[in-house]
Amino acid sequence: MNEIMNKRLIIVLSVLFPILVGAQNKYGELPLGAIKADGWLLEQLQRQASGLTGHLDEVYPQVMGESNAWLGGDGDAWERGPYWIDGLLPLAWILDDAALKAKAARWVEAILASQQPDGFIGPAEDHPFVYGLQRGKAHDWWPRMVALKILKQYYQATGDRRVTDCLTKYFHYQLKTLPEKPLGYWSDWGVWRGADNLEVVLWLYDITSDPSLLELAELIHSQTTDWTGLFADGSIFYNQNSIHCVNLAQGFKAPAVWWQISKDAADLASLDAAVAAIRHTVGLPTGLWAGDEQLHWGDPVRGSELCTAVEMMFSLEEILRITGNTRWADYMERVAFNALPAQIDQDFTAKQYYQQANQVSCTRGWREFSTPHDGTDVLFGTLNGYPCCLSNMHQGWPKFTQNLWYSTPDGGLAALVYAPSRVSAKVAGGVEVTVSESTDYPFRESVRFCIGFAKKCQRKAAFPLRFRVPGWCPDPLVTINGEKIDAPVADGIIVLDRTWKNGDAVELTFPMKIATEEWYDKALTVVRGPLVYALKMEENRTWLPFDGPDRLYGPGAWEVTSSTPWNYCIMRDSFTPEACTVVENAPSAYPWTASAAPVSIFIPARTLPHWTDIGSVAYFTEDSLDAGPETRIELIPYGCTTLRISCFPSRLLPWDLDYKANYVLP
Repeated sequence: MNEIMNKRLIIVLSVLFPILVGAQNKYGELPLGAIKADGWLLEQLQRQASGLTGHLDEVYPQVMGESNAWLGGDGDAWERGPYWIDGLLPLAWILDDAALKAKAARWVEAILASQQPDGFIGPAEDHPFVYGLQRGKAHDWWPRMVALKILKQYYQATGDRRVTDCLTKYFHYQLKTLPEKPLGYWSDWGVWRGADNLEVVLWLYDITSDPSLLELAELIHSQTTDWTGLFADGSIFYNQNSIHCVNLAQGFKAPAVWWQISKDAADLASLDAAVAAIRHTVGLPTGLWAGDEQLHWGDPVRGSELCTAVEMMFSLEEILRITGNTRWADYMERVAFNALPAQIDQDFTAKQYYQQANQVSCTRGWREFSTPHDGTDVLFGTLNGYPCCLSNMHQGWPKFTQNLWYSTPDGGLAALVYAPSRVSAKVAGGVEVTVSESTDYPFRESVRFCIGFAKKCQRKAAFPLRFRVPGWCPDPLVTINGEKIDAPVADGIIVLDRTWKNGDAVELTFPMKIATEEWYDKALTVVRGPLVYALKMEENRTWLPFDGPDRLYGPGAWEVTSSTPWNYCIMRDSFTPEACTVVENAPSAYPWTASAAPVSIFIPARTLPHWTDIGSVAYFTEDSLDAGPETRIELIPYGCTTLRISCFPSRLLPWDLDYKANYVLP
């Protein structure tokens, strides 16, 4: 009863004294397109544009083509089209690509034009089943939640008031309709993922101050899965098959999104509890979890779905912006720099539905996945596995780019995640500045920022710059114009508040040390900075064509095999950081391949002759079987690998008893 009264009080007070929800957050979003990519990140985005993201309507025309119901046709009417545009649209504006903008804007215009007098948007008719299409449940709330994210981003890019008008009408429709047809009326996806809806409602409230939006926020929250309760209880992590892996990634942000209204410490505390439970039950070194598609113990041969990676990145970006807690940036980098690049081909023309932390072959065949798709899940193709990931993978890098920089309430800018980029924004006093970020991070330790001004007559301005210090770095170094300065670190942030002159340069150095982490079955994983390291293996690719019924999975897919020995273990008593050698290789334009890996670590290891693959699966146990003579093996960043061992069986006693302190997650 007290909780209900408190919620009603929030709504009443908002009518009398409107309070901007987002204004209370630590950091603010910048307009879409204000942040541009440089260096390896620009190369990554350009490959997306020339690959699947820019051409999915040609590669997958049966869903993304003219017949799509979101474009007014009688074809696919559910999540896949909106999924694609949710990544295509930010990519188009970040690259300032006119052709991609036009392609994305066409879908936006169709959504706006679809609005009915009562406020409803999107496909309105169910159609008979057609193999490979989703033409039923056209009224379902869930796919509209993806459309809401598209409209929000379009407004952030263009300021088009038609978007806020459309959203206002749609949210009034929701407020009227949800009591009779709740989020789970057509399917349960909206129940699990209601935070995606809620986030846009609160964003619009900050623009319009419409008090009915807070009433709608309460209603949506009441119909959404109680993620705070689930995380506090923790039993979903200890029970196998308890939850769909992507629902966990999308629901992860829910406590933080609702915390903007509740201000209940229990909401944020539940996130801490969830991370701790994931770490010791279902977790994988990439920051994700074993989920193929249901949740499982963190065995390194279990699968992790690509949708999980991009949705968890988005959740962590939202939590970081709302709370300002830099641990979420550490976590997001762990996923972005390890899981994401390893699961998508270098030319962005193929993806892997499930990836494995220990993956010694990518072949068609049986693996211990709870939801197999005729053995196609670890191949690199288009429609292999299930089509959701082909549609949804595009948001990862563009939204990563959009969240490299934030505005701050005191008229400054904050760099909370690091990658080569530049930002143009107004700071205190309305001064237009550009800050360029030059770096080979996460492969190198230094990040350099150069301050410039948009107007030639503007030569200096006073405003604060904030920089995150990663949780794995206890001793950062800071210089301004080459001079070392003492820069206190508070809550993981360095604040440099001064009068900046044109050409001023700030350089941050984050010394990276080799450390180990213990994972499933006492396996050891080697980490350095934000990167997980894995055994380097040669990669032999063979095209596997699909015929007959297999055409459901596309024209074919790539199998990847290797003759590189992989059955190594780490001896805990002799493995020390001093026994390892770090070799920096010349960086290339695109670093995420085994042949172009910008850094290698050579470590001592021994073979385990009894550790062999069973079929396509490389199981291992902690049993003390005989180990071969010591040798040295080469590890490279996980994100550069297709085939890998990242969880090494360990023997004897640990050399690094404080490994948990080196881990970026609690």
